[in-house]
Amino acid sequence: MEIKEAKTILEAVLFAMGGSVDLKSLSEAAGQDEGTTKKLVQSLADDYDAEGRGMKIIELEGAFQMCTRPEYYENLIKVAAQPRKYVLTEVLLETLSIIAYKQPVTKLEIEKIRGVKSDHAVNKLIEYGLVEEVGRLSVPGRPILFGTTEEFLRSFGVSSVEELPVANPEQVEEFKQEAEEEVQLKLDI
Repeated sequence: MEIKEAKTILEAVLFAMGGSVDLKSLSEAAGQDEGTTKKLVQSLADDYDAEGRGMKIIELEGAFQMCTRPEYYENLIKVAAQPRKYVLTEVLLETLSIIAYKQPVTKLEIEKIRGVKSDHAVNKLIEYGLVEEVGRLSVPGRPILFGTTEEFLRSFGVSSVEELPVANPEQVEEFKQEAEEEVQLKLDI
């Protein structure tokens, strides 16, 4: 393995892990002995210093970690201190409720219930961490199955989907009648 490739692997591992990574694990990832790996990590750290990058690599009791340079903390805080806000529109809430009550569910099933394409809504819910891929259906094409996440449960204050409110059977019948009337009105036009 080339030295450049080994350094690239080390950089990727340190970035992805976020926390400190012990020398033994880094050696295994890079396919090098510990002595060589330590030299490569130091060389990578020197590269970051020489180029004046916003990141640096530090050593912590035989482990290494990639972190932000202290002089950029102020800039980082401006972004990190702002809580991530997301807006659940009616479309997203509708899609989320379908997934919550029908999970695991495919995008096609969601679209049948909603009557419109749901790619954007499902992708937004995944981006917000409320929905995730939970598997694949065992049919041709192997469509993705979606379900809710722990973040969904936290956000809605329930410990499991079994705690979600159940619709009153009379209300369900009312909703069905309203939907049928709407469809009939559209057909008459």
